[in-house]
Amino acid sequence: MQAVKNRYSFWGDRLKKLFSRPQLYHAIFWLLALSGFLYVAFTQNPGYSPFFIISNQILNIIFFAIIVYFNLFYLVPNYFRWTRLSHYLGLLVLSVIIITPLKTMAFYLKFHDYPVWQSSLLADQWNSFYINLLVAGFSTIFKIVSDWARHQREKTELEAQTMQSELNFLRTQINPHFLFNTLNNLYALTLKKSDKAPEIVIKLSEMMRYMLYECNEKEVPLVKEVNYIRNYLELERIRQIKEIDIQLKLNGMITNQRIAPLMFIPFIENSFKHGLGNHTSQGYIHITLDVKPEKVHLNVVNSKPQTLPARSEKRSGGIGLVNVKRRLDLIYPKHHTLEIQDNPNSYEVDLDIDLSNS
Repeated sequence: MQAVKNRYSFWGDRLKKLFSRPQLYHAIFWLLALSGFLYVAFTQNPGYSPFFIISNQILNIIFFAIIVYFNLFYLVPNYFRWTRLSHYLGLLVLSVIIITPLKTMAFYLKFHDYPVWQSSLLADQWNSFYINLLVAGFSTIFKIVSDWARHQREKTELEAQTMQSELNFLRTQINPHFLFNTLNNLYALTLKKSDKAPEIVIKLSEMMRYMLYECNEKEVPLVKEVNYIRNYLELERIRQIKEIDIQLKLNGMITNQRIAPLMFIPFIENSFKHGLGNHTSQGYIHITLDVKPEKVHLNVVNSKPQTLPARSEKRSGGIGLVNVKRRLDLIYPKHHTLEIQDNPNSYEVDLDIDLSNS
Protein backbone atom coordinates (compact mmCIF):
# COMPACT_ATOMS: atom_id res chain seq x y z
CA MET A 1 0.00 0.00 0.00
CA GLN A 2 2.84 2.36 0.86
CA ALA A 3 4.54 1.53 -2.45
CA VAL A 4 1.37 2.48 -4.34
CA LYS A 5 1.16 5.77 -2.43
CA ASN A 6 4.81 6.52 -3.20
CA ARG A 7 4.23 5.76 -6.89
CA TYR A 8 1.24 8.11 -7.01
CA SER A 9 3.22 10.74 -5.14
CA PHE A 10 6.13 10.40 -7.60
CA TRP A 11 3.95 10.82 -10.68
CA GLY A 12 1.98 13.56 -8.98
CA ASP A 13 5.17 15.53 -8.36
CA ARG A 14 6.30 14.96 -11.95
CA LEU A 15 2.98 16.19 -13.33
CA LYS A 16 3.02 19.19 -10.99
CA LYS A 17 6.49 20.16 -12.22
CA LEU A 18 5.43 19.63 -15.83
CA PHE A 19 2.37 21.85 -15.57
CA SER A 20 4.33 24.53 -13.75
CA ARG A 21 6.66 25.00 -16.72
CA PRO A 22 5.79 27.89 -19.04
CA GLN A 23 7.32 26.03 -22.01
CA LEU A 24 4.38 23.62 -21.92
CA TYR A 25 1.85 26.44 -22.28
CA HIS A 26 3.87 28.04 -25.08
CA ALA A 27 3.90 24.73 -26.95
CA ILE A 28 0.15 24.31 -26.46
CA PHE A 29 -0.46 27.86 -27.73
CA TRP A 30 1.56 27.32 -30.94
CA LEU A 31 -0.08 23.96 -31.55
CA LEU A 32 -3.51 25.55 -31.22
CA ALA A 33 -2.44 28.39 -33.53
CA LEU A 34 -1.13 25.88 -36.07
CA SER A 35 -4.39 23.93 -35.89
CA GLY A 36 -6.36 27.11 -36.61
CA PHE A 37 -4.14 28.06 -39.54
CA LEU A 38 -4.40 24.55 -40.99
CA TYR A 39 -8.18 24.58 -40.75
CA VAL A 40 -8.37 27.87 -42.67
CA ALA A 41 -5.75 26.77 -45.22
CA PHE A 42 -7.44 23.45 -45.98
CA THR A 43 -10.80 25.22 -46.30
CA GLN A 44 -9.50 27.86 -48.73
CA ASN A 45 -7.19 25.57 -50.77
CA PRO A 46 -8.99 22.24 -51.24
CA GLY A 47 -7.06 21.14 -54.33
CA TYR A 48 -3.53 21.19 -52.91
CA SER A 49 -1.60 18.37 -51.29
CA PRO A 50 -1.77 18.12 -47.51
CA PHE A 51 2.04 18.16 -47.21
CA PHE A 52 2.24 21.44 -49.14
CA ILE A 53 -0.39 23.13 -46.98
CA ILE A 54 0.98 21.77 -43.69
CA SER A 55 4.56 22.79 -44.51
CA ASN A 56 3.36 26.31 -45.44
CA GLN A 57 1.65 26.80 -42.10
CA ILE A 58 4.57 25.36 -40.13
CA LEU A 59 6.88 27.85 -41.86
CA ASN A 60 4.37 30.60 -41.11
CA ILE A 61 4.33 29.65 -37.41
CA ILE A 62 8.15 29.59 -37.31
CA PHE A 63 8.39 33.21 -38.49
CA PHE A 64 5.65 34.33 -36.12
CA ALA A 65 7.54 32.63 -33.28
CA ILE A 66 10.76 34.41 -34.30
CA ILE A 67 9.01 37.78 -34.12
CA VAL A 68 7.30 36.99 -30.81
CA TYR A 69 10.31 35.60 -28.96
CA PHE A 70 12.73 38.23 -30.28
CA ASN A 71 10.30 40.79 -28.87
CA LEU A 72 9.68 38.97 -25.56
CA PHE A 73 13.24 37.92 -24.76
CA TYR A 74 15.26 40.80 -26.20
CA LEU A 75 13.32 43.97 -26.99
CA VAL A 76 10.97 44.02 -24.00
CA PRO A 77 13.56 43.24 -21.28
CA ASN A 78 16.13 45.68 -22.65
CA TYR A 79 14.12 48.55 -24.12
CA PHE A 80 10.53 48.50 -22.83
CA ARG A 81 10.59 51.41 -20.38
CA TRP A 82 8.25 54.36 -20.17
CA THR A 83 11.24 56.64 -20.56
CA ARG A 84 12.37 54.75 -23.68
CA LEU A 85 9.00 53.87 -25.16
CA SER A 86 9.65 55.61 -28.49
CA HIS A 87 13.01 53.81 -28.73
CA TYR A 88 11.32 50.46 -28.10
CA LEU A 89 8.56 51.07 -30.65
CA GLY A 90 11.13 52.09 -33.26
CA LEU A 91 13.14 48.92 -32.72
CA LEU A 92 9.98 46.81 -32.82
CA VAL A 93 8.93 48.27 -36.17
CA LEU A 94 12.50 47.91 -37.47
CA SER A 95 12.62 44.24 -36.51
CA VAL A 96 9.33 43.62 -38.33
CA ILE A 97 10.67 45.50 -41.39
CA ILE A 98 13.69 43.17 -41.39
CA ILE A 99 11.84 39.92 -40.74
CA THR A 100 9.00 40.52 -43.24
CA PRO A 101 11.16 40.39 -46.43
CA LEU A 102 13.05 37.40 -45.03
CA LYS A 103 9.74 35.63 -44.58
CA THR A 104 8.65 36.65 -48.08
CA MET A 105 11.93 35.32 -49.52
CA ALA A 106 11.55 31.99 -47.74
CA PHE A 107 8.01 31.52 -49.06
CA TYR A 108 9.02 32.75 -52.54
CA LEU A 109 11.68 30.02 -52.77
CA LYS A 110 9.23 27.45 -51.44
CA PHE A 111 6.66 28.41 -54.10
CA HIS A 112 9.06 27.89 -57.02
CA ASP A 113 6.59 25.49 -58.63
CA TYR A 114 3.66 27.87 -58.03
CA PRO A 115 4.22 31.14 -59.95
CA VAL A 116 0.71 32.38 -59.17
CA TRP A 117 1.44 32.07 -55.46
CA GLN A 118 4.76 33.87 -55.92
CA SER A 119 3.05 36.81 -57.61
CA SER A 120 0.38 36.98 -54.90
CA LEU A 121 3.10 36.82 -52.25
CA LEU A 122 4.95 39.84 -53.70
CA ALA A 123 1.72 41.80 -54.05
CA ASP A 124 0.74 41.18 -50.43
CA GLN A 125 3.98 42.25 -48.75
CA TRP A 126 2.33 45.24 -47.04
CA ASN A 127 -0.39 42.99 -45.65
CA SER A 128 2.28 40.60 -44.42
CA PHE A 129 4.08 43.53 -42.74
CA TYR A 130 0.92 44.65 -40.95
CA ILE A 131 0.13 41.09 -39.80
CA ASN A 132 3.66 40.62 -38.45
CA LEU A 133 3.49 43.97 -36.68
CA LEU A 134 0.12 43.03 -35.20
CA VAL A 135 1.54 39.74 -33.92
CA ALA A 136 4.47 41.59 -32.34
CA GLY A 137 2.10 44.08 -30.72
CA PHE A 138 -0.09 41.33 -29.27
CA SER A 139 2.99 39.67 -27.82
CA THR A 140 3.85 42.94 -26.05
CA ILE A 141 0.34 43.20 -24.64
CA PHE A 142 0.52 39.57 -23.52
CA LYS A 143 3.83 40.26 -21.77
CA ILE A 144 2.40 43.28 -19.94
CA VAL A 145 -0.72 41.39 -18.81
CA SER A 146 1.19 38.24 -17.77
CA ASP A 147 3.75 40.26 -15.79
CA TRP A 148 0.95 42.15 -14.03
CA ALA A 149 -0.82 38.87 -13.19
CA ARG A 150 2.42 37.34 -11.91
CA HIS A 151 3.15 40.38 -9.74
CA GLN A 152 -0.39 40.24 -8.31
CA ARG A 153 -0.01 36.52 -7.59
CA GLU A 154 3.36 37.05 -5.89
CA LYS A 155 1.91 39.93 -3.89
CA THR A 156 -1.02 37.78 -2.77
CA GLU A 157 1.30 34.90 -1.82
CA LEU A 158 3.56 37.27 0.11
CA GLU A 159 0.59 38.75 1.97
CA ALA A 160 -0.66 35.24 2.80
CA GLN A 161 2.78 34.21 4.08
CA THR A 162 3.07 37.39 6.12
CA MET A 163 -0.39 36.89 7.60
CA GLN A 164 0.36 33.25 8.46
CA SER A 165 3.64 34.23 10.10
CA GLU A 166 1.88 36.89 12.13
CA LEU A 167 -0.86 34.45 13.17
CA ASN A 168 1.73 31.92 14.28
CA PHE A 169 3.51 34.60 16.27
CA LEU A 170 0.29 35.73 17.96
CA ARG A 171 -0.64 32.14 18.79
CA THR A 172 2.73 31.53 20.45
CA GLN A 173 2.06 34.60 22.56
CA ILE A 174 -1.41 33.43 23.60
CA ASN A 175 -0.52 29.91 24.78
CA PRO A 176 2.22 30.92 27.26
CA HIS A 177 -0.06 33.73 28.43
CA PHE A 178 -2.71 31.24 29.60
CA LEU A 179 -0.13 28.90 31.05
CA PHE A 180 1.50 31.71 33.03
CA ASN A 181 -1.79 32.82 34.62
CA THR A 182 -2.94 29.29 35.46
CA LEU A 183 0.40 28.32 37.00
CA ASN A 184 0.22 31.40 39.17
CA ASN A 185 -3.17 30.26 40.46
CA LEU A 186 -1.89 26.75 41.07
CA TYR A 187 1.15 28.07 42.91
CA ALA A 188 -1.04 30.13 45.24
CA LEU A 189 -3.14 27.07 46.14
CA THR A 190 -0.14 24.82 46.73
CA LEU A 191 1.28 27.38 49.15
CA LYS A 192 -1.97 27.09 51.11
CA LYS A 193 -1.89 23.27 50.77
CA SER A 194 -5.38 23.42 49.31
CA ASP A 195 -7.19 20.18 48.43
CA LYS A 196 -8.26 21.88 45.21
CA ALA A 197 -4.72 21.78 43.80
CA PRO A 198 -4.91 18.19 42.39
CA GLU A 199 -8.17 18.94 40.62
CA ILE A 200 -6.62 22.04 39.10
CA VAL A 201 -3.70 19.92 37.85
CA ILE A 202 -6.14 17.59 36.06
CA LYS A 203 -8.03 20.48 34.46
CA LEU A 204 -4.77 22.14 33.54
CA SER A 205 -3.49 18.98 31.87
CA GLU A 206 -6.66 18.79 29.75
CA MET A 207 -6.27 22.42 28.77
CA MET A 208 -2.59 21.94 27.91
CA ARG A 209 -3.41 18.87 25.82
CA TYR A 210 -5.86 20.97 23.83
CA MET A 211 -3.38 23.81 23.33
CA LEU A 212 -0.48 21.53 22.39
CA TYR A 213 -2.21 19.08 20.06
CA GLU A 214 -5.25 20.93 18.75
CA CYS A 215 -4.44 24.62 18.58
CA ASN A 216 -1.67 24.26 16.01
CA GLU A 217 -4.35 23.75 13.37
CA LYS A 218 -5.85 26.64 11.45
CA GLU A 219 -9.32 25.66 12.66
CA VAL A 220 -10.67 23.36 15.37
CA PRO A 221 -14.13 21.89 15.95
CA LEU A 222 -16.29 24.36 17.82
CA VAL A 223 -17.24 21.65 20.31
CA LYS A 224 -13.61 21.36 21.43
CA GLU A 225 -13.34 25.11 21.89
CA VAL A 226 -16.48 25.05 24.05
CA ASN A 227 -15.09 22.14 26.11
CA TYR A 228 -11.95 24.17 26.64
CA ILE A 229 -14.05 27.06 27.95
CA ARG A 230 -15.92 24.71 30.29
CA ASN A 231 -12.61 23.41 31.68
CA TYR A 232 -11.40 26.94 32.16
CA LEU A 233 -14.57 27.91 34.04
CA GLU A 234 -14.35 24.81 36.21
CA LEU A 235 -10.78 25.72 37.04
CA GLU A 236 -11.90 29.24 37.98
CA ARG A 237 -14.71 27.88 40.16
CA ILE A 238 -12.21 25.73 42.01
CA ARG A 239 -9.67 28.44 42.65
CA GLN A 240 -12.09 31.27 43.52
CA ILE A 241 -12.27 31.87 47.26
CA LYS A 242 -15.08 34.42 47.49
CA GLU A 243 -18.63 33.76 46.32
CA ILE A 244 -19.11 34.53 42.66
CA ASP A 245 -21.82 33.77 40.14
CA ILE A 246 -20.29 32.01 37.12
CA GLN A 247 -22.74 30.99 34.41
CA LEU A 248 -22.28 29.51 30.94
CA LYS A 249 -25.36 29.32 28.74
CA LEU A 250 -25.26 27.56 25.38
CA ASN A 251 -28.05 28.24 22.86
CA GLY A 252 -28.35 26.33 19.63
CA MET A 253 -26.80 23.09 18.48
CA ILE A 254 -23.11 22.43 17.86
CA THR A 255 -22.64 20.07 14.93
CA ASN A 256 -19.67 20.34 12.59
CA GLN A 257 -18.86 24.05 12.93
CA ARG A 258 -15.17 24.93 12.98
CA ILE A 259 -13.46 28.02 14.35
CA ALA A 260 -9.97 29.41 14.86
CA PRO A 261 -8.61 28.14 18.19
CA LEU A 262 -8.51 30.20 21.40
CA MET A 263 -10.72 32.91 19.94
CA PHE A 264 -13.12 33.28 22.88
CA ILE A 265 -11.01 32.58 25.93
CA PRO A 266 -9.11 35.91 26.10
CA PHE A 267 -12.39 37.79 26.60
CA ILE A 268 -13.47 35.36 29.32
CA GLU A 269 -10.11 35.47 31.02
CA ASN A 270 -10.15 39.25 30.91
CA SER A 271 -13.51 39.24 32.72
CA PHE A 272 -12.07 37.19 35.56
CA LYS A 273 -8.88 39.18 35.88
CA HIS A 274 -10.18 42.72 35.62
CA GLY A 275 -13.75 42.17 36.75
CA LEU A 276 -14.00 39.52 39.42
CA GLY A 277 -10.34 39.77 40.24
CA ASN A 278 -10.85 43.26 41.67
CA HIS A 279 -14.00 42.46 43.69
CA THR A 280 -13.76 42.42 47.42
CA SER A 281 -17.23 40.88 47.73
CA GLN A 282 -19.69 38.96 45.58
CA GLY A 283 -19.49 39.38 41.80
CA TYR A 284 -20.68 37.68 38.65
CA ILE A 285 -19.67 36.65 35.15
CA HIS A 286 -22.33 35.52 32.69
CA ILE A 287 -21.32 33.93 29.39
CA THR A 288 -23.79 33.22 26.60
CA LEU A 289 -22.86 31.39 23.41
CA ASP A 290 -25.43 31.43 20.60
CA VAL A 291 -24.59 28.86 17.94
CA LYS A 292 -26.08 28.74 14.46
CA PRO A 293 -25.06 26.57 11.47
CA GLU A 294 -22.72 29.24 10.06
CA LYS A 295 -22.55 31.87 12.80
CA VAL A 296 -21.59 32.09 16.43
CA HIS A 297 -22.23 34.87 18.93
CA LEU A 298 -20.41 35.31 22.21
CA ASN A 299 -21.68 37.56 24.96
CA VAL A 300 -19.64 38.03 28.13
CA VAL A 301 -20.89 40.25 30.96
CA ASN A 302 -19.02 40.69 34.21
CA SER A 303 -19.54 42.89 37.24
CA LYS A 304 -17.14 45.66 38.16
CA PRO A 305 -16.32 46.97 41.61
CA GLN A 306 -17.24 50.55 42.47
CA THR A 307 -13.59 51.53 42.66
CA LEU A 308 -10.66 49.82 41.00
CA PRO A 309 -7.29 49.50 42.64
CA ALA A 310 -4.76 51.84 41.04
CA ARG A 311 -2.41 49.01 40.24
CA SER A 312 -5.05 47.07 38.27
CA GLU A 313 -4.76 49.44 35.34
CA LYS A 314 -1.17 48.32 34.81
CA ARG A 315 -1.75 44.60 34.87
CA SER A 316 -0.58 42.55 31.92
CA GLY A 317 -3.93 41.03 30.98
CA GLY A 318 -4.27 43.38 28.00
CA ILE A 319 -1.86 41.20 25.99
CA GLY A 320 -4.54 38.58 25.35
CA LEU A 321 -7.13 41.10 24.18
CA VAL A 322 -4.74 42.88 21.82
CA ASN A 323 -3.75 39.56 20.28
CA VAL A 324 -7.27 38.25 19.84
CA LYS A 325 -8.39 41.49 18.18
CA ARG A 326 -5.50 41.22 15.76
CA ARG A 327 -6.28 37.57 15.07
CA LEU A 328 -9.91 38.45 14.36
CA ASP A 329 -8.78 41.06 11.82
CA LEU A 330 -6.46 38.57 10.13
CA ILE A 331 -8.63 35.45 10.13
CA TYR A 332 -12.13 36.92 9.80
CA PRO A 333 -11.69 40.24 7.96
CA LYS A 334 -15.11 41.81 7.30
CA HIS A 335 -16.73 38.67 8.74
CA HIS A 336 -16.85 39.57 12.41
CA THR A 337 -18.11 42.33 14.65
CA LEU A 338 -16.75 43.11 18.09
CA GLU A 339 -18.40 45.50 20.52
CA ILE A 340 -17.04 46.24 23.99
CA GLN A 341 -19.05 48.29 26.50
CA ASP A 342 -17.27 49.57 29.57
CA ASN A 343 -20.18 50.55 31.83
CA PRO A 344 -19.86 51.96 35.37
CA ASN A 345 -20.92 48.69 37.05
CA SER A 346 -20.32 46.12 34.33
CA TYR A 347 -18.13 45.21 31.40
CA GLU A 348 -19.72 43.57 28.34
CA VAL A 349 -18.30 41.97 25.20
CA ASP A 350 -20.36 41.04 22.12
CA LEU A 351 -18.58 39.08 19.40
CA ASP A 352 -20.22 37.83 16.20
CA ILE A 353 -18.25 35.60 13.82
CA ASP A 354 -19.43 34.44 10.41
CA LEU A 355 -18.03 30.93 10.05
CA SER A 356 -19.18 30.42 6.45
CA ASN A 357 -16.07 32.14 5.01
CA SER A 358 -13.52 30.55 7.30
